[in-house]
Amino acid sequence: MAVTKSVFGKGPNGEEVVLYSISNSNGMKVCISSLGATIVNLFVPDKDGNVADVVLGYDTPEEYFTHDAYFGAVVGPNANRIDKASFELNGETYQLEVNDGVNNLHSHVTDGYHRRVWDASALENGVLFTLEDADGNMGFPGNKKVEVCYTLNEENELKLHYHASTDKATIINLTNHSYFNLDGHASGSVLEHELWLNASHFTPVVAGAIPTGEIAPVKGTVMDFTEAKTVGRDINAKEEQLELTGGYDHNWVLDGCDGNLQHFATLKAPKSGRVMKVFTTLPGVQFYAGNYLDGRKGKEGAHYQKRQALCLETQFYPDTIHHANFPSCVFDGNKPYDSETVFRFE
Repeated sequence: MAVTKSVFGKGPNGEEVVLYSISNSNGMKVCISSLGATIVNLFVPDKDGNVADVVLGYDTPEEYFTHDAYFGAVVGPNANRIDKASFELNGETYQLEVNDGVNNLHSHVTDGYHRRVWDASALENGVLFTLEDADGNMGFPGNKKVEVCYTLNEENELKLHYHASTDKATIINLTNHSYFNLDGHASGSVLEHELWLNASHFTPVVAGAIPTGEIAPVKGTVMDFTEAKTVGRDINAKEEQLELTGGYDHNWVLDGCDGNLQHFATLKAPKSGRVMKVFTTLPGVQFYAGNYLDGRKGKEGAHYQKRQALCLETQFYPDTIHHANFPSCVFDGNKPYDSETVFRFE
């Protein structure tokens, strides 16, 4: 294992942004920026041993500050949507940024964790990123201390361990927002990728992608990935849930979730032969099929078109604060946040 450090560029206030690279003996390497604790590159061998970068991203910190796709970043303190951009907790009402219609998405466009320059320290086989977030920042209560630890091993497992503490009851729902294309970040559509999800239910949405509160079975619907199928097989079906979000952009309820690490997804790219298995301790995953990629310029001159990548964002369910039947993402001084997600490449 090897961990190296280099200067990636400058933040908006002139602060240094560092890029850490972690590599193993199998030809796999991940590069992570202190800006947003962001996965900038993820190099993985294919079936013939050819190495390609399988995540979307940008070449400079300035581009990450300019654009809002959240490529590879840690999103927090709350990933996904909150209805009407407000919530009540212990008798107090908290107002958040209105940034997605009338709702809140990913906490804050400019002040969220994806735009913060994190403190970082190299480990033997990884990097630990930390930040502090003050009470009231972005509208969320609680003085928070947040850690995300990335490690890479010889089994080609990229592990993300999240931990956060707070001195006041608050919402904490962290995720990584990497966009994956297992044929390579500049290789075109992912509609032929094959996906399996260990999820017999999902959370239907209304306009604005806000959950109704229902936990609905996927059997017999276009939302069923309990048997592997291509991403593109049903994505353009005339079905209300897909039409509301322009394709897949929903939360799947993971079967057998008990807080232990479990295998919940397998993504295969037939062309390159790469396989990614994903594990998590969390109860849900947002599968987003890149419906709103708009041709923007990315790394190495690539232009990322609609459905050129997909996200598997492990999480508590969207808008869970407003649904008593959803798993709670409220944490306090007696209950810290802790989760793990693993991406294993074969």
